[in-house]
Amino acid sequence: MQIKHPNVLSIAGVDPSGGAGLLADVKTISSLGGYATGVVTAATAQNTQGVFGVIPIPTDFVKKQIDVLFEDVRIDSVKIGMLFDSNLIKGVAERLRYWNPRYIVLDPVMVAKSGDALLTDDAVATLRDELLPLATVITPNLPEAARLLESVDITDDEQMEAAANDLWKLKGCHGWVYLKGGHMEGVDYSEDLLYDGRHMIRYRAERTMTKNTHGTGCALSSALATLLPSSTDIPMAAREAKRYITQAIIHADELQIGKGHGPVHHFYAQWY
Repeated sequence: MQIKHPNVLSIAGVDPSGGAGLLADVKTISSLGGYATGVVTAATAQNTQGVFGVIPIPTDFVKKQIDVLFEDVRIDSVKIGMLFDSNLIKGVAERLRYWNPRYIVLDPVMVAKSGDALLTDDAVATLRDELLPLATVITPNLPEAARLLESVDITDDEQMEAAANDLWKLKGCHGWVYLKGGHMEGVDYSEDLLYDGRHMIRYRAERTMTKNTHGTGCALSSALATLLPSSTDIPMAAREAKRYITQAIIHADELQIGKGHGPVHHFYAQWY
């Protein structure tokens, strides 16, 4: 059943500048016609120039947030962002296995745009074991893919295809991998790959020259989570999510937020 206005849950940290994390997810979901709900996993002291502190929310309280929400609200899809440590990952995975939402989009947030770490080293293995198999779609960028696979940097198209295949196997040979190619150097386009073990689908857009790309991964993954319940298939939702983030980046310079890496324009279609 396709749902026109889905109820979408973002499980993520809070970036006070609004460019990434839960606040950015709420903006994206709302701009695409979904009803946004949220579970807070961490508070950060963060702006467009960096991350200056992180306080994880206790795991039991995160689990309680998830439970009371699912008990009351029909959740059509879930987007998972910043989880920070192993205990939190295990707790979120436990509750999602229990509630079994139809769609789960996992954005394996590891490093902020500023270069600050948002996932502890020991948590990467837990993420692989606990959440990758649960996800309908995972949306790593190239550095995140390399870290998940414990591989060398991904620097060309052949390596990117191989990485998509290896990530799909790491997921347990089911679901989809949406591998983002925005970090690829030496090209004037941004090409992403969607792969399900059989079909390698490419989504290409012209690269926009702007420093204001804070939270692109958050926006892409929450867009995908919003579009899945109303789409006929996952490739269609991915195509529309790519179109959304491309336009949000194109219009990013219309905003003047902060002195560092500013946000994308989540409401480019609504603000005139």
